[in-house]
Amino acid sequence: MTSIQAAQPDTRPVSTQEPAGARPLIELAGVSKCFVTHSGDIVTALEDLSLTVGDAEFVSVVGPSGCGKTTLLRIVAGLETPTSGRVTVAGETVTGPRPNVAVVFQQATLLPWYPVVENVLMPVRLMRRPTKADVARAESLLAVAGLSGFAEKFPFELSGGMQQRVAICRALVRDPTILLMDEPFGALDAMTRETMNLELMRLWAEHRKTVVFITHSIPEAVLLSDRVVVMSPRPSRISRILEVPLPRPRSLRTMAGAGFAALCDDVRSLIGAARGPGTGLTS
Repeated sequence: MTSIQAAQPDTRPVSTQEPAGARPLIELAGVSKCFVTHSGDIVTALEDLSLTVGDAEFVSVVGPSGCGKTTLLRIVAGLETPTSGRVTVAGETVTGPRPNVAVVFQQATLLPWYPVVENVLMPVRLMRRPTKADVARAESLLAVAGLSGFAEKFPFELSGGMQQRVAICRALVRDPTILLMDEPFGALDAMTRETMNLELMRLWAEHRKTVVFITHSIPEAVLLSDRVVVMSPRPSRISRILEVPLPRPRSLRTMAGAGFAALCDDVRSLIGAARGPGTGLTS
């Protein structure tokens, strides 16, 4: 599909949905995104969507399949241009990819001919020759991710979960302010996915990045996040934003609590209500 670009800049006020006291780092105001199909039909993926994300906040986005979650992430990353509305990062309008924003996709997409440490250093190498400090940072990130003994291994020697940890280290090597994650654990088995959730929480506690995390898993969203953004079916708007008041640090035991179950039920109810009667939930 071909995207429809904005004809005029949007002048509507910016939403203020960040938690009290937090400095908004990401701001979307009145964002809409339309695509044109090969047959000439116009498909509206996002419609008049406003959201703010605070500095060092972890926000997950959930919603029905095809509701525009990935489109939203790509707009924040500067990989897509909104048809209308305004997107800013640290007060600056997003017009393309930014050096302080890193993206982790569902597939690790490591280069098979490079060892792990060179895969982590790839974003640096694309800009300049890596220094000793860059190598030291890459090795430090691998150590935090539990991969210090695998720096010289090749991707085919790693499990799927280990490869995804390498991809996260690669995203962090340039010390970005914002980490955008598009279903990074969706292709993993359930046990590996739980392990990766724990690893991500540990990495986030260590580095305190602002994270926007796309997922189809309601328990995953609740476990990881400060807030969960629930999106409606296409054309997608934000149905509701739920605070997650569960204390940190969290563990898998957090998921056994009544408060955790109640929050998951709230998210399911919101998605079910948006879908309408007669639609089952699998998340």
